[in-house]
Amino acid sequence: MRRVAIVFAIATVTTGLLTGCGGRRDAPHHDSGAPISCEVKQETRVGIATGNATGVYFALGNAYADQISQATGGKVKATAAETGASVQNIQQLVAGTYQVAFSLADTAADAVTGAASFDGKKQPVQALARLYSNYTQVVVRADAGINSVADLRGKRVSTGSPKSGTEVIAQRVLQAAGLNPDSDISAQRLDLTKTVDGMKDGSIDAMFFSGGLPTPGITDLFTSARDKVRFLDISPQLAGMRSVSPVYEAGTIPAATYGLPADAKTIVVPNVLLVRDDLDADLACVLAKTLFDRKTQLEQANSAAKGISRDNARNTDPVTLHRGADHALMN
Repeated sequence: MRRVAIVFAIATVTTGLLTGCGGRRDAPHHDSGAPISCEVKQETRVGIATGNATGVYFALGNAYADQISQATGGKVKATAAETGASVQNIQQLVAGTYQVAFSLADTAADAVTGAASFDGKKQPVQALARLYSNYTQVVVRADAGINSVADLRGKRVSTGSPKSGTEVIAQRVLQAAGLNPDSDISAQRLDLTKTVDGMKDGSIDAMFFSGGLPTPGITDLFTSARDKVRFLDISPQLAGMRSVSPVYEAGTIPAATYGLPADAKTIVVPNVLLVRDDLDADLACVLAKTLFDRKTQLEQANSAAKGISRDNARNTDPVTLHRGADHALMN
């Protein structure tokens, strides 16, 4: 009887380690530094934090989840969730709510240095890869009399979901133009779907959104409102933005993206895919390998995935590349 009890106890402890709370087998943590096989040895669940439902993060996140599940024969069961995006994603990644998170590079840099929204606390996150670039898409109603960022003073402006990368960038663009985001505008902290609805019905004068091209919600806006809305050139704010973080770059939204008469100048920032720094290296390797092996399938979900490249995947500074991802990129 004693032997049976011991065996039962060992089995119970083992099951608890594998399944975690509520019987769920979550992604393993506490990377041991052992050699990397790039194989997942047990059934694992992975949650992916994305962004607003009509944004690129959400479209690609769902496609990525499907490809992870397919590539591993179902051994890794991945699911994507709608979230408020970057800042919230990192907070919930660290808390263990999700195992993978999309983030803007500037917010990720803030996280590992403990800057801005992270209140001096360095977050234990690392990168799986640098992804495509996000375009800061600032759209204004044509009848609102807005010809520069300074003209947003006193206007009803959607700065994106609370704790999103869009909100971080919107506040920095406004500050670079000499505006106080808390007092100089009537800030509407809305997700992309509600923002687009507000632009259509005239309850919002201008909006910010940071996303890949094309962003489905922005496509909807320009298709529905047509000449009632237009892009605002924010390129004069680039120097001020770069004084905050060197990750910001000049960019152009091609006219063909949304069927517009002319290209639009803007500011771009890379995206990164993040994990906790203690994620099991074999799982991190599998996740990174799938990202590049299944790139064609991701492009079918949204063409922004064409910007994902092995050539610049390692360019995640100041965020450290996870050693599992490093292994995937070397093989």
